[in-house]
Amino acid sequence: MTESSTVPFLQARDLTKSFSGVKALRGVTLEVERGEVHAVIGENGAGKSTLMKILAGVQPQDEGQILIDGLEVPLKGVDQALEQGIALIHQELNLADNLNVGSNIFLGREPTRYGLIDSNQIYSEASKYLKMVGLEIDPRTLVENLTIGVQQMVEIAKALSVNARVLIMDEPTSSLSQLETEELFRVISKLKSQGVTIIYISHRLFEIKEIADRVTILRDGENAGQLEKDAITHDAMVEAMVGRDISQFYSRETRELGETVLTVQALRTQTWPQHEVNLKVRAGEMVGIAGLVGAGRTELLRAIFGVDPSSSGMITLSGQSLTKYNCRTTINLGMAMVPEDRKSEGLILETGSRNNIGLPGLDRHRINGVFANAAKEKSDAERMTGEMRIKTAHDSQPVQFLSGGNQQKVVIGKWLSMNPTILLLDEPTRGVDIGAKQEIYRLMEELTAKGVGILFVSSEMEEVLSMSDRVLVMHEGRIAGELTRDTASEESIMHLATGGQPSDLMTEENN
Repeated sequence: MTESSTVPFLQARDLTKSFSGVKALRGVTLEVERGEVHAVIGENGAGKSTLMKILAGVQPQDEGQILIDGLEVPLKGVDQALEQGIALIHQELNLADNLNVGSNIFLGREPTRYGLIDSNQIYSEASKYLKMVGLEIDPRTLVENLTIGVQQMVEIAKALSVNARVLIMDEPTSSLSQLETEELFRVISKLKSQGVTIIYISHRLFEIKEIADRVTILRDGENAGQLEKDAITHDAMVEAMVGRDISQFYSRETRELGETVLTVQALRTQTWPQHEVNLKVRAGEMVGIAGLVGAGRTELLRAIFGVDPSSSGMITLSGQSLTKYNCRTTINLGMAMVPEDRKSEGLILETGSRNNIGLPGLDRHRINGVFANAAKEKSDAERMTGEMRIKTAHDSQPVQFLSGGNQQKVVIGKWLSMNPTILLLDEPTRGVDIGAKQEIYRLMEELTAKGVGILFVSSEMEEVLSMSDRVLVMHEGRIAGELTRDTASEESIMHLATGGQPSDLMTEENN
């Protein structure tokens, strides 16, 4: 062991931070070694983001110290953090789409020659850092032409170009495909071997188990424990985060299903017009849609709901068959949809939960067809806030200040206030913590018990397998196969999702 390794490379000691009198951190301590992957986990509101922003110089701490190699360092701004080699890669990537890759990597730090920006040096240096993260792309390529996964690697290359010794990654795989995630993990492993320290924040606990050397758990702004490599298990992380054992995290009850509430016949989406989609959902049934990114899952839900027009086909709702329709039509017939991107498509961030929850019923509940029904809006908001257990200071508090889990509950709550008979959910638990997930699963179970049919898309295999009565697997815009609760497995889903034939699964079962 070298002398430098006797002292933790990066230390945060007794960090405290308050916002408007509310303590976000209470004496939090973190110790990270050089060249390790150190995960920081916790529910929404546990203090993870605040801690990371302090380490990256985005926000100053009220009390406490930050030390590197045993020496206290002031981090009173992002520039000072970068000087110390600490770089934060945000969940929402911080790249300029209209600039090329090289210009993004050196944005604000452009090398000059004779007083002019030296483009040749930018591109040659950028190529070096791109190769470090396994990218063989032309640095003159516009960022807007890259996939999200490649953009993620460009962000890492940008951080390495400032000689980052510590990379803080906030939910880096939230928008990545499985293949892109695997590539990111390969890059993380390579950086780790080169002595770069990774602080990794994610709600995807299976990722933490795969790549983390140690895990620090935060709960309510305080340290709630630490797990070493061999002790990093799903159950141990969950119990430390929420302070209780969630042995029945996923709980599905077998029940008798009702009549068909949604029928989709020969539907063709504009993204995949060459393939017809046929499916049914019964009252009280939970049908999961699995598949790889780009398989057409979101496009299918949007076409069924009427957000995007279908190329052809028909849906049947409440006994009415429709070929020409929009989302106003489907809402009036008892359908509701929670979109994948709650911030851009599901919420008006600047207004409160009351207005957001009241929005879908604004026309339906007008007084004399003219005046907004404020009393109905308020009663619906109060009812859904209670049923959904939404944590908000008051119903006018802008939802942008709520945690991700509570924002998602507002989105779901606004549609449940319409008493739907069929609910479409696109990635219902994306970006929410383990406790909020359990709340959403509980809600889904309660809705099906009342006879609501649920059709949901999820990229989390465990979620699909545990919550679905049936699984529809999509591949390139078509339903490649249907699996029952008994036949669905990670292997069978991936077989169909990658283009395998259902007949091959039957052969395997017979063998």
